Amino acid sequence: MLNQFSRTQLLFGKEKMEKLYNAKVAVFGVGGVGGHCIDALARAGIAHIDIFDDDKICITNVNRQLIATKKTVGRYKVDVMKEHILSINPKATVNAYNMFYMPNNSNEIDLSVYDYIVDSIDTVTGKIELVMRAKELGVPIICSMGAANKLDPTAFVVTDIYKTSVCPLAKVMRKELRVRGVDKLKVVYSKEEAMKPFEDDESSCEYNCVCPSGTTRKCTDRRQIPASNSFVPPTCGLILAGEVIKDIANRNGVAYA
Repeated sequence: MLNQFSRTQLLFGKEKMEKLYNAKVAVFGVGGVGGHCIDALARAGIAHIDIFDDDKICITNVNRQLIATKKTVGRYKVDVMKEHILSINPKATVNAYNMFYMPNNSNEIDLSVYDYIVDSIDTVTGKIELVMRAKELGVPIICSMGAANKLDPTAFVVTDIYKTSVCPLAKVMRKELRVRGVDKLKVVYSKEEAMKPFEDDESSCEYNCVCPSGTTRKCTDRRQIPASNSFVPPTCGLILAGEVIKDIANRNGVAYA
């Protein structure tokens, strides 16, 4: 019987579609990158998705984040994303965690239950914690590097963290992971040099903060307000999803990293 995943099954076949359906994936970060990744995972037939983010949707998110619209501004991202996933697949199991993943609360989450972890958060401390715990447990993880201040969606590549260049975030990750003895990590990063945002007081959150009430981590806490757009972060998110989907569909039942 035809269903919303029939066109995907024409590519993968029934056996691989069952692997996707039964896989359990965790996505950390439901922003411009993570939101599009989650959408693609759900549309590919993955029916067990846990999502983690503590942010509320801001009006400045509407230019790039899949779930951000004038109607959803002020709501928690994980709540809106859960509704979105279930609108695609009402049979999906979705656990929404309104949390900012860091070392001080990482013990609250049992990562061993996942078949794959996607890191699309932008805090180095949280990314390192997530990678170290995933590696300790032997759970596959893929990480996004910087997607802000860029204009070329074709500059993204999938590679090992130690083969990256240009990206400042990747540079920090390489250093920190090398110190911790991590010998490899699958990442998506852009070879494009980051642009310097225009110094525009009128459109800068630094002077005109519009974060929804109750927002814990405001944009003004950043050293620099990043610029972004509707096509670069989504591209990164779709590449992340594609790697997860292919890895799960093609796995042979043994642990992989």
